[in-house]
Amino acid sequence: MSFSATALLASVTLFDGSSCYNADIRRPMATLKDAAARKSILATIRLVVPAGAARPAPPVGPALGFYRLNLMAFCKDFNARTQKYKAETPMQVTLTAYKDSTFEFVVKSPSVSWFLKKAAGIETASTRPSHVNVSSLTLRHVYEIAKLKQADPFCKHISLEALCKSIIGTANSMGIAIVKDL
Repeated sequence: MSFSATALLASVTLFDGSSCYNADIRRPMATLKDAAARKSILATIRLVVPAGAARPAPPVGPALGFYRLNLMAFCKDFNARTQKYKAETPMQVTLTAYKDSTFEFVVKSPSVSWFLKKAAGIETASTRPSHVNVSSLTLRHVYEIAKLKQADPFCKHISLEALCKSIIGTANSMGIAIVKDL
């Protein structure tokens, strides 16, 4: 069996000692050029920052300053990306810091629970969700929240129906009843 630079063939050895060559795995191997171009990751930082209000104060300052990242560059870029949202909307940020003091970040939309609280007009969820309903929403609200969440880069491959079912489950666990019409 010969090995090429583009694929790796692997065989599986069974517990009784016999080999099974039917399960060959083909995956591309990284070339030397790709390995040299790849940056080494220093840390992955997760933050919740209000939309359009990133500044070099806590929570952003200490989290990024510890890794010697450019605070002002992050604040300007984050505020520019989130200017379409209302102020004080909590945005989830996943920031990847590299060893050469550069970074990349992904901004996610607010959590489903935040959307449900805003739509229902409540501050906190029910302390006894199965027994006490604090509010009710229509399926129209659920559909609108699902459309907003589907724009999220991590949810774009999930069907709208699956997102709606997930949002209904979250609403039930918060003590928010979902009805057809109010």
